[in-house]
Amino acid sequence: MAEARIVCFGEVLLRLSAPGAELLLQTPQLKVCVGGAEANVAVSLARLGHAAAMASVLPDNALGRAALDELRKHGVDIAHVALAPGRMGLYFLAPGALRRASEVLYDRADSAFARAAPEAVDWDRAFAGADWFHLSGVTAAVGPNAARAAVRAVKAARARGLTVSFDCNYRAKLWEAWDGDGPAILREILAEADLVFGDHRDMGLLLGKSFETKGAAERRRLAAAAAFDAFPNLKRMACTIRVQHSVDHNDLSGLMFARDGAWSTPSYPLTPIVDRIGGGDAFAAGVIHGLRRGLPEQETVAFGIAAACLKHAIPGDFNLASEADIRALMDDAGVDVRR
Repeated sequence: MAEARIVCFGEVLLRLSAPGAELLLQTPQLKVCVGGAEANVAVSLARLGHAAAMASVLPDNALGRAALDELRKHGVDIAHVALAPGRMGLYFLAPGALRRASEVLYDRADSAFARAAPEAVDWDRAFAGADWFHLSGVTAAVGPNAARAAVRAVKAARARGLTVSFDCNYRAKLWEAWDGDGPAILREILAEADLVFGDHRDMGLLLGKSFETKGAAERRRLAAAAAFDAFPNLKRMACTIRVQHSVDHNDLSGLMFARDGAWSTPSYPLTPIVDRIGGGDAFAAGVIHGLRRGLPEQETVAFGIAAACLKHAIPGDFNLASEADIRALMDDAGVDVRR
């Protein structure tokens, strides 16, 4: 019997980044790759051996078709990606260095995805043969149509009995562009989720509470407890913990809560970082992988953080690490040349 599919829903983007540590257009060239929060998760899951599908809307032009080809190349099912008139969603990245922070410039207004009707995806068809649905707060932040589409999608998934995972991924710039009520919309989505990727800052924003008066570990514990109280469907909450010494030197660890326990990982030093974009999506895919494969909770969060760490060594949005690569890091197999 074929494995049930994981369906991811969101906008597929082109990322245009300055080369090396340059500022945008410091020299007249940009590097291009395909990305987007949910697409990153779908690609990672496909490379880990899952039947992963993407549901989205792309422009019916050379850019949209190139993005489709990139997803297909990595084994993602694109049967539920529609082509429609409009433009490609873009974002520009100026990579940081040392004490200069990276900066993202969005160019997504009026994209084919943003303009698509909330009913653009036929969820009866998209969810046929699926048992898991994943989306992020970035999708809802794109605009009013996308927000309605995200709410419609997650309610359809819940009604059909799918497991729902949701990455809060709050993007203030996108919400401000159309004066959207981010916290209210994200609460409506989170109410349908079984698994949320978020931390005390996300829960503080969504629930209108402050968890800033305690130590770091206690803040996260209280935030998880508040989330479980507020959202009866929620079974797990997971997050990464990042300590930033500089743009090029971070320490990364992982944490996952359930209603009956908590599990954490050691901290991995990451230096020098090649590309941190997509690290959270790699973590999400790793945790989803562990849960779907029935791994113990401790092994699941350890797999997720190892996947996130390896993403920091891979250019582009996608985590191209294999399960063997991730296991090697978990087993501390070293970095000698593998022959």
